[in-house]
Amino acid sequence: MSHDCNNISLSTMAMKEQVYEFVKNIPRGKVATYGQIALHLGNRNFARVVGNILHGNPDPEHIPCHRVVNSKGQLSQSYAFGGIEAQRRLLVSEGVVFKNEQVVI
Repeated sequence: MSHDCNNISLSTMAMKEQVYEFVKNIPRGKVATYGQIALHLGNRNFARVVGNILHGNPDPEHIPCHRVVNSKGQLSQSYAFGGIEAQRRLLVSEGVVFKNEQVVI
């Protein structure tokens, strides 16, 4: 395997860890957007990358990806851990407020 492949792999692993650490620090009752996390990574255009990383979350109990929503405050149609209704239930149980199917950010 070439060094370039190793660098990409290490870079991807580092990005995943940064996303997971950011999400671990979203307090109960609060949400962040994919774009906010992407901006934290240094590129607001990485929002879809953030979504893909969270879709493969290895530990949703400790990495609360249900607290991540899109820029409009909408839930993920493809929430990987029980679907959109599971994500809504988790957020409501934490005190997150919804208005017209969107999280009040």
